Amino acid sequence: MADLLSTMKISGAGMRAQSERVRVIAQNMANADTAPTKPGELPYTRKTISFKNHMDRDIGAEMVSVDKISQDKSSDYVKKYMPGHPAADADGYVMMPNVVSLIEVMDMREASKSYEANMGMYTQTRDMASKTIDILR
Repeated sequence: MADLLSTMKISGAGMRAQSERVRVIAQNMANADTAPTKPGELPYTRKTISFKNHMDRDIGAEMVSVDKISQDKSSDYVKKYMPGHPAADADGYVMMPNVVSLIEVMDMREASKSYEANMGMYTQTRDMASKTIDILR
């Protein structure tokens, strides 16, 4: 029975990590078109999430957790021609966020599938535990 509970804890850790990933992706998508308010200001910077494994000594297994949420400084901001915007430079261009919606949608799909896989494992483990208890009665 302890193995079943360990499996449920591992799946739960995976679901928590993926739900945090979905939250970061949603924040990126919500700010994809957010322009700065003043000239020279930087726009919203895409956030990325990284994970780490750590040993849970109680169950003797490695668990996944969020390591850090950082800003994506490697991709360039997009210049968009908007001469009437208050944040436009002398040439009429505004720096827009470095968020690519297609990448965010694909990341969201991957996070969703990973969450579903962990949920499936959690559900099957819970059902096995329930059937084991029924047999023991």
